[in-house]
Amino acid sequence: MPHTTFASMSSRSAPDAETLPVETETRRSLISRPSVSDRVFRSVAFTAGLITVAIMLAVGVFLSFRASDALGVAGLSFLTEQDWAPESQTFGIAAVLFGTITIALIAMCVAVPLAVGTALLISEVAQGRLRATLVTLVDLMAAVPSVVFGLWGVFFLQANVIPVARWISTYFDWIPFFRVQDATGHALTEASAFTSSALIAGIVVGLMVVPTQTSVMREAFSQAPIGEREAAFALGSTRWGMIGAVVLPFGRGGIIGGTMLGLGRALGETIAVYMIISPIFTINWEVLKTGTNSVSALIALRYGESSSFGLSALMAAGLVLFLITLVINFTASSIVARSRSGAESN
Repeated sequence: MPHTTFASMSSRSAPDAETLPVETETRRSLISRPSVSDRVFRSVAFTAGLITVAIMLAVGVFLSFRASDALGVAGLSFLTEQDWAPESQTFGIAAVLFGTITIALIAMCVAVPLAVGTALLISEVAQGRLRATLVTLVDLMAAVPSVVFGLWGVFFLQANVIPVARWISTYFDWIPFFRVQDATGHALTEASAFTSSALIAGIVVGLMVVPTQTSVMREAFSQAPIGEREAAFALGSTRWGMIGAVVLPFGRGGIIGGTMLGLGRALGETIAVYMIISPIFTINWEVLKTGTNSVSALIALRYGESSSFGLSALMAAGLVLFLITLVINFTASSIVARSRSGAESN
């Protein structure tokens, strides 16, 4: 048997370098191609956004076109005139706009503390089934029709608020807003002087906007970082101390955004306010006294009986309210978006 060295065996077993296959280096693309479902969803979402913006612009253009006749006659006095008599060419929204803002501010004074407390209760205190029940109850409250709130305000709330309003006017009459006086300056104490007031309408509207504000604030509070919560507890803080040091500062944007969203809703509330107030066309600084007005209630009251020029004047009032609520809602949306992104966290 021929002698075979290790070197010769190695040379025979080693393949020729020229016969080795050349591996081609291919780079994998990091750019993903969207699937058909992603394309459909993106197209539908983009179309829905365009339609929403188009509808909003169409509403503004429609109101501007229909209000042009009245605004051409009234001019800037439309914002300063208190009387409402379009047939005699004397009309303006100073009184009704003042009443609208007054009712909305009273509603915010009622709604914001309730919304903040309810949101903190749901997100920080309640657990398990109790939390789910509270969330459901708040959502159901948002589904109650406005006419139900109006009936409740007229037949139940008003009778119970009158003694409180009389007490406030008696002991806090040194504040001009809480006075209830006649034309000669004498204090009024009879119950009829306290009915259908801005206070009652504001309380009802405030209870109506609580669910909207609560949902926004609850979402902002629930996004407070768990690390900062545990750090506060580790430093010896109580639950309420942690809420004051972590949750409330982090949810500041949600509080502001929810408040402004509720304010936009309160400014445009119609049926409940229409059922409660006693319409007047003078600026009433006494919020406890009978008589106030709002833009939405004015439109609901005069729409069916107005002439073509009167309808143009109502459209002008609606245009002003539309612009005000638009600015408030856009501002609130931007604040809520910043809160969700964590920009308001301290």
